[in-house]
Amino acid sequence: MNFKDVLYKRLERYVKIDTQSDETSDTFPSTKKQFDLLKLLCGELKEIGAEDIVMDEYGYVSATVPATVKEKKPVIGFLAHVDTAPDASGKNVIPKLHRAWKGGDIIISEKDKVTLNEKNCRELGLCSGHDIVTASGDTLLGADDKAGAAIIMTAAEYLLKNKDIKHGKIRIGFTPDEEIGRGVDHFDVGKFAADYAYTVDGDLPGTCEMETFNADSIKIRIKGKNVHPGSAKGTMANSVRIAADIVASWPENHLPETTADRDGFIMFSEIKGETEQAELNGIAREHDLEKLKGMEKLLGAIIAEKRVKYPIAEIELTIKEQYRNMVEIIKRHPRLMENLKKAIREAGLDPLVKPVRGGTDGARLSFMGLPTPNIFTGGFNYHGRYEWISLDGMNKSAEVLINLAKNWAE
Repeated sequence: MNFKDVLYKRLERYVKIDTQSDETSDTFPSTKKQFDLLKLLCGELKEIGAEDIVMDEYGYVSATVPATVKEKKPVIGFLAHVDTAPDASGKNVIPKLHRAWKGGDIIISEKDKVTLNEKNCRELGLCSGHDIVTASGDTLLGADDKAGAAIIMTAAEYLLKNKDIKHGKIRIGFTPDEEIGRGVDHFDVGKFAADYAYTVDGDLPGTCEMETFNADSIKIRIKGKNVHPGSAKGTMANSVRIAADIVASWPENHLPETTADRDGFIMFSEIKGETEQAELNGIAREHDLEKLKGMEKLLGAIIAEKRVKYPIAEIELTIKEQYRNMVEIIKRHPRLMENLKKAIREAGLDPLVKPVRGGTDGARLSFMGLPTPNIFTGGFNYHGRYEWISLDGMNKSAEVLINLAKNWAE
């Protein structure tokens, strides 16, 4: 199967629509511009002949690829999110296609000296000979997860055109706000009416994931005391300095830039404030829940130490649950991964089951009653100017979805 031209046209069309989500927003979706792509997807679903097409008040898009077998089979869902990360601009994205890359530098932007190669991304070496897509150096690409949307649409169109392929009912879903952790806040699992689902939101070709981080958010508020610096001895509590002291006190071996595989971390992603008050925001991530709680206990001890060190200040630590490791749910349904690994092998790839150093909508959906592992899209370096995706990997992902539809009908 070769869907590469169709996939590229879809990806090109989707990434040009700015859908960046906003974690400071109180609305859902967090940005109105996400509706631009969601409405386009509704129109495309209608064009390819999907049924039961709905976009609700929250922006969730759902549709059906009808079954081609009379026997009752499990209903399978395929899901992708449309928003892009707040980390880098998603406005005026210009995709660049690098045909049949065989090694060496990929010049994303000569002007800004943004160059992709195996030295700064060793994973690229796994895609020798592939057609590689990047942005132009000013923005992220947005393949996370517009590639997933393009893959699902392409597989759905193929199944709708080839009614001789035996498969059960397939549900399609597109969601907003995944990048800010709110993607399924209002998702109605009952109305979606699938027995199992897969998010198409992974990375390198052949990989699949049934395990995510356990994730919490961290907020530290500091209330200091501002006095004239000339008479500050023993009377000033500088919130900015206290915030910096807390960050510097966190162990270096528990940072994202010093950890890999199953190692957890705490990352302080934002500091804002002035002498009188300051706020630290961050995230805590660990595959093992007990280890996560251990890191948070250590952070609490550091805060307690700073309260003693800075008695004039008030320091408050708030930790909130974001999502939990979906492996606890997925392992109860072995056929989910068995069918997925079989579908990957049938596409000519060796399946690699690995933990996600992050999360997907599937993590929360699994605990909401819809077990949902994750499937590769073919890309890497998401959320920044060095983002890239392999069209060949996208092609294999679409093939995997078609194989999955067949496998669940067996």
